Amino acid sequence: MKTDIQIAQEAIMEPITEVAARLGITPDELELYGKYKAKISDEYMEKIKDNPDGKLILVTAINPTPAGEGKTTTSVGLGQAFGKLGKKAVIALREPSLGPCFGIKGGAAGGGYAQVVPMEDLNLHFTGDFHAITSANNLLAALLDNHIQQGNELQIDTRQVVWKRCMDMNDRVLRNIVVGLGNKLDGVVREDHFVITVASEIMAILCLADDMKDLKDRLSRIVVAYNYAGEPVTAGDLKAVGAMAALLKDALKPNLIQTLEHTPALIHGGPFANIAHGCNSVRATKTALKMADYCITEAGFGADLGAEKFYDIKCRMAGLKPAVTVLVATIRALKYNGGIPKAELSTPNMDALKKGIVNLEKHIENLQKYGVPVVVTLNSFVTDSEEEIAFVRQFCEDRNCEFALSEVWAKGGEGGIALAEKVLETIEKKESNFHVLYEDELSIKDKITKVAKEIYGAESVNFAPAAIKQIAQIEKIGYGNFPVCMAKTQYSLSDDPALLGRPEGFELNVREVYVSAGAGFVVVLTGAVMTMPGLSKQPAAYGIDVDNDGKIVGLF
Repeated sequence: MKTDIQIAQEAIMEPITEVAARLGITPDELELYGKYKAKISDEYMEKIKDNPDGKLILVTAINPTPAGEGKTTTSVGLGQAFGKLGKKAVIALREPSLGPCFGIKGGAAGGGYAQVVPMEDLNLHFTGDFHAITSANNLLAALLDNHIQQGNELQIDTRQVVWKRCMDMNDRVLRNIVVGLGNKLDGVVREDHFVITVASEIMAILCLADDMKDLKDRLSRIVVAYNYAGEPVTAGDLKAVGAMAALLKDALKPNLIQTLEHTPALIHGGPFANIAHGCNSVRATKTALKMADYCITEAGFGADLGAEKFYDIKCRMAGLKPAVTVLVATIRALKYNGGIPKAELSTPNMDALKKGIVNLEKHIENLQKYGVPVVVTLNSFVTDSEEEIAFVRQFCEDRNCEFALSEVWAKGGEGGIALAEKVLETIEKKESNFHVLYEDELSIKDKITKVAKEIYGAESVNFAPAAIKQIAQIEKIGYGNFPVCMAKTQYSLSDDPALLGRPEGFELNVREVYVSAGAGFVVVLTGAVMTMPGLSKQPAAYGIDVDNDGKIVGLF
């Protein structure tokens, strides 16, 4: 069996100018990064702004397991299937972070015969967007510390500096550090921290900004610290906005690449869903909607994280209205939720399936709360039995969900035709009445509680004393109307990764709350979730190499 990287490297790609031409984009409206990658120019986006919008399709999934679910693979395969059916579709996805590529999860280009290419470029440096975000983040940190060193005119309380440095790599030793050691000219000694680039507020801002003006407005509102009077100090106060915008000028433009079957894909931005809002950029999604009749996008991790934030943050801010939600599951993952170890998942086991399918049930219920029709798709494995498939099909149909098998990993677009036809039929026959879960006017505590109880299934929420004080301060300085961005483990509906299936009667533990004023949301840290991941004992980096012919091997 060929690996994903072997399949990708054997693919015959079209020049990106040819992919663009089928969308009506001229070479002058592209900014080329070699033969197979390009950025969409501002001029082109301006030209199509009055085009009618296509239909927005969200792909999400059950909680991730070691068995794999294949959300990105399904998104890519669905886009290819639309092409097989003669439909004009554009895929809009996130860019991968280097952290997971060298950690455990690997890249994010899809898999099998449902991938976006060039796969190696995408999973590594791509067009440099993440480097630009990292540089802008750390420029702001440098200007902040320099301001304190040069007299501290803004009276910044060094015990209340909240802006963190970042890098796009898993590196646990940088979570908590001390800076400014040395002599007087080396800065003021204080505690500092790093987050991974995908958790930086700059990433969120880039992904939510409509244009350069909106980007600069959002950058100016970033709260970097508090002064001795307890008042917020912003990036605008530090005169950092212009230089940060200059670093982000090109990164603000969506990137165009292709799938193995030459379906166009806009890949832009990459916030994680377990520690950030988990969606690709508003610019890429809106551009895709203007370019095609259908835009297929995804939200990170399970629907309790990615889809909730897609609806309650991204759609709320950008005025997006999804037509249908595709919920991805696998029989293997459902059996894992039923308590079966990974080594035994290939063996048919109806008892484990019936026990674990409650995880799928909860995600169906959650998605239906937003008023959007749901199509459940099983990412097919050869070990799935007919009895197991029939049980899941009936389970979904009994809950007013459409159902379709997906075989896109093995067959590409051809294997996604049944799913594509079901999605098209659902859009035609079922009206979407999208609405958010909660209103802006609710208090921060009430928003957190609503998500915890209605989406996660918690019985109660425990707010740590520090979190209570932080919420009070955030509401006092005028940010109480913001939506909440929950940082939580992706492996469970609860904040305990060991609780599989559909946990009930648990208490969600909120330990810290802070405002991302530029992004426009309040971040809520629950359980033991970290904004700077660490590497495992056997990171994927051990298996990655370049052979004597310059070909990358071991990337997945």
